[in-house]
Amino acid sequence: MPLLEISRLKKSFVSPEGGRHDVVNVEAFSLAERAQNALSGESGSGKTTFLHLIAGILKPDSGTIRIGDREMSALSESGRDRLRATTIGYIFQTFNLLQGYTCLENVLLGMSFGPGVDRVFAQALLERVGLGNRLKHYPRQLSTGQQQRVAVARALANRPRLVLADEPTGNLDHKNASAAITLIQEACKEYGAALLLVSHDREVLGRFESTRTLEEINRASAPEPAA
Repeated sequence: MPLLEISRLKKSFVSPEGGRHDVVNVEAFSLAERAQNALSGESGSGKTTFLHLIAGILKPDSGTIRIGDREMSALSESGRDRLRATTIGYIFQTFNLLQGYTCLENVLLGMSFGPGVDRVFAQALLERVGLGNRLKHYPRQLSTGQQQRVAVARALANRPRLVLADEPTGNLDHKNASAAITLIQEACKEYGAALLLVSHDREVLGRFESTRTLEEINRASAPEPAA
């Protein structure tokens, strides 16, 4: 059984004109345990919405999202929050670090929503991403690349089975982007997490053996035109 299995997933939003705009319309998608796959797509294609649906941040209009033996789409908001906290790590493009907290505190706070705080493991994660000497630094005291490393450590803090990465190199220069992808892929492999990353950067996508476009997935689920 795949770690992630999606069936007949649909999500639409109301446009400023009052009509409904279909953003995600995926017939089927799956991801195996420990697999590392990438999805490409231009801005506005629905990549972030797709990840938010998988993470339970958004609720679909219809369809199912199964992670392991749990159906995310059938849970209440609080149930989705609990499943996300214990099973999913999320790396945001804008990092979403809390500016009033140190690197270590940002990771520990992420742990507080999951199985529990493990200070030793939090420190070990920050050391793994090269920030062992920055534990007490605040995000404003770090470079952009270092902030991304804190975000990676936080995403792995609860030992997730699935890591979702939304344009994780979008705010990084070429050198830091390459280092970030290497770090994300290696860390997920080390800690046994599957990785689903979305990006429009061809160099980033080239680092993955399996890459599909969200447009292709959506097209695959579109009805055949009438004869």
